[in-house]
Amino acid sequence: MKKTFLTRLLSAAAAASMLVMGCACGSSTSSSETSTGEDTSLQKVLDAKQLILGLDASFPPMGFTDDNNEIVGFDIDVAQEVCNRMGVELVKRPINWDTKEQDLNVGTIDCIWNGMSVNASRQEAMNLSDPYMQNEMIFVVPANSSVKSMDDLSGKTVGVQSGSTAQEILEGWDKYSEITASPLEDNVEALRQMELGFSDAVFLDSVVANYFITSNDKDYVVLEGNLEAEEYAIGFRKNDQALRDKVQQTLSEMKSDGTLGEISTKWFGSDVTTVK
Repeated sequence: MKKTFLTRLLSAAAAASMLVMGCACGSSTSSSETSTGEDTSLQKVLDAKQLILGLDASFPPMGFTDDNNEIVGFDIDVAQEVCNRMGVELVKRPINWDTKEQDLNVGTIDCIWNGMSVNASRQEAMNLSDPYMQNEMIFVVPANSSVKSMDDLSGKTVGVQSGSTAQEILEGWDKYSEITASPLEDNVEALRQMELGFSDAVFLDSVVANYFITSNDKDYVVLEGNLEAEEYAIGFRKNDQALRDKVQQTLSEMKSDGTLGEISTKWFGSDVTTVK
């Protein structure tokens, strides 16, 4: 009797434990909605007193690691001012760009803010801010290269950041079959590989290319023309409308009072932002 009772008791306890575990596993810590559908995304950030920004930390001048191992950049300065006005701390969290949507959806980060280009798949997967800057996708070659135009790229090796819209655009180019694409971790590595002679050109954002050439006094040439013009936006979780709207409102206020223009001038020499 005692053994039977004990067995039943242990079985019941185990079942209860499994039920509790099942409930816990089924819940999502990244969810910003209550059971009634209320959007708590902004309140969660305010309560935590921090906004966690995801970036690849190798995208100058938008967000990158400098010689002092500090993450700096235009996007970082803008995000810092937004956080100051919201009364929260800015937490900069480097992520793998290939898995950025997963990091966002599981709640590791609150937003993706790192010169992220707008495209259809990202509009579908995320709640994007209004575009805040325009950009073009261009080719860069060494100054002594025999490549003088995009037509000369046939038979050449072109470096590009893996998982980027640059890679998608390059793959959609009508002359893509004529080149050898070399996907690399980031734009800095792609430019380094070109400089070492492992590739003939790099396909990347004009914002990054022009900054890199100017700030590092590199003898590179930007080929005339571009494959596509695009815009940068901030990515939030699909249901995080309240947080998205608060950041957007703050950016608009910064544009109106001139703060956004000052930050842009620091990095680009003039106000190149498109915030309304």
